[in-house]
Amino acid sequence: MANISKLHRDDLLDKISQIRKFIEKSSRDENSANLLRYLNEIAKDVKGKKYGLVFEEHREAIDEKLESHIPVLVEEKKLSIDNGGEQNFLIEGDNLAALKLLEKTHKGKIDVIYIDPPYNTGSNDFQYDDDFVNKDDAFFHSKWLSFMNSRLKKAAHLLKDTGCILISINENEVFGLKLLCDEIFGSDNYLTTFAVKVRHENRILKGDKDFHEVFEYLLFYRKSCKHKTSKRIFDNTSNEEYVWSIKEKGAPYEVVKMGNKNVSVFKPGQYILEKVEASPSNLKRISIRGSIKEGNSSGRFFMAHLNKFIGKRLGYVYKVENMGDDGLGYRYFIIPDKLNRKNGDYLQGVPQFRSETKEVPFANFLDFEQSFNNVGYEGGVEFRNGKKPIAFLQQCFDMSGLSQGRKIVLDFFAGSGSTGHALLKYNSEKKLNHKFILCTNNENGICRKITYERLKSILKGKINNEGDLEKYPASLKYYRIDYVPISEKLYYEYADELLLHIRELVELENGINLNNNTEIAIILTDEEMAEFVKNKEKNLDVKKVYYGHNVLLSGAQAAFMKERNIKLNVIPDYYYQELEK
Repeated sequence: MANISKLHRDDLLDKISQIRKFIEKSSRDENSANLLRYLNEIAKDVKGKKYGLVFEEHREAIDEKLESHIPVLVEEKKLSIDNGGEQNFLIEGDNLAALKLLEKTHKGKIDVIYIDPPYNTGSNDFQYDDDFVNKDDAFFHSKWLSFMNSRLKKAAHLLKDTGCILISINENEVFGLKLLCDEIFGSDNYLTTFAVKVRHENRILKGDKDFHEVFEYLLFYRKSCKHKTSKRIFDNTSNEEYVWSIKEKGAPYEVVKMGNKNVSVFKPGQYILEKVEASPSNLKRISIRGSIKEGNSSGRFFMAHLNKFIGKRLGYVYKVENMGDDGLGYRYFIIPDKLNRKNGDYLQGVPQFRSETKEVPFANFLDFEQSFNNVGYEGGVEFRNGKKPIAFLQQCFDMSGLSQGRKIVLDFFAGSGSTGHALLKYNSEKKLNHKFILCTNNENGICRKITYERLKSILKGKINNEGDLEKYPASLKYYRIDYVPISEKLYYEYADELLLHIRELVELENGINLNNNTEIAIILTDEEMAEFVKNKEKNLDVKKVYYGHNVLLSGAQAAFMKERNIKLNVIPDYYYQELEK
């Protein structure tokens, strides 16, 4: 991993060339030929890399599995929860296999992805294949980056053009992850890095460390420029800042022209400036500093015509005609009356067309120290690997634009299920209808004993730590990833087995539950189509039919569908074609 300068790149290529020549002279067996090909690949990569990441790409056990097997979804019907409301999904299995399936059902359909991947601290938090990676591993960083690279590439395919992704991480991998995300999502789509305060500076966890870690980080990327950045909404009706009054005691000292404006000049003693009780008839005093200097017409006027008087005309007031949107017809500007003040002020009235709310950008510093301190009590499940607080996740939802609409949230490192819990609570509080897809493996029973149990408790109802009943009107389907072996088999030899798992893909893609939905039917064969039409009285409630790509409707069957006003949807070819590769 490196930012490669030309000097370092040339040096590395020279060393690769020397090794290549040595191998060519000393050996000509199959192993040496493979090694030479590998060196050539490295050289090509180095030549093309001017800035960014260079890391060893590793193959995982799941990569081997996916080369000889097709992942499928199997519903665990006894774990389904039907409360009405939005249909949510929990997928148990390797998240790379889950993302491969989601590429079929949700490519370009996900609005927000939040993930909390392993931080790779070297203390048994990151498992690569069947082994935990520790800091003595020569590929400590590259294994983690390779692991994240394969998953984030698939995640990028799932996001809508208006979508975004937020990734929690700490200092161990934040810098490498930032460069990796720049490559995958594009550096132009980087929005910001939030510093997240997660513990008190005096709450020392490990006294033997050189430095006490108080912050974690949150990387924020959009899919494209079509994403609209959200802002904080504040009440804009308050008049509490309108507490200034200025009274002219007589004629101005002089009247001059500045630009195209008539300006009356008042010396100290020719006016009275006082602070009074807040009222919409008063003025608001605004310091001309920072972005205000160029950010509005008042700031620009002051910098162009009055800034030069600071330190010279102490306490002078300038009344500029035909300026402002407050209906007064003028705007007052004040030169500081003390030498140590370097910024002037202007006074404005309440804008005539003031909106009831105002938008303010989110700060890229988030203080959730208290929430992280109490997170152990949330959700009623014990989870010691970095459970995230509900309040923090709801802040992420606000920043990602979930405060309105009907959207899909994906978390493929679901762990304790906090993302699902937070979204259900968020929906309830804001009267929204977002839904989630969560993916996690079941190592040490985490998916069934922790993720699922937490979601079940709040869907069926539980008393939370505050003593309140927490129950949300939403439903959950539980899928387990299984694998159909295809190695050295022709498509027709495993096609029938794949058909047994098409229903789950249709449910997942459309956010529906076919177990108790009499308005939707799935038909996968010609025989099933014939049976459906024959038993028309049994299927009176059906309004929509999903049918297999190889099912051919006869004229009579098509007429029957039209007569009954049944909407037909062909199950996408890519459900099958991609599987045939």
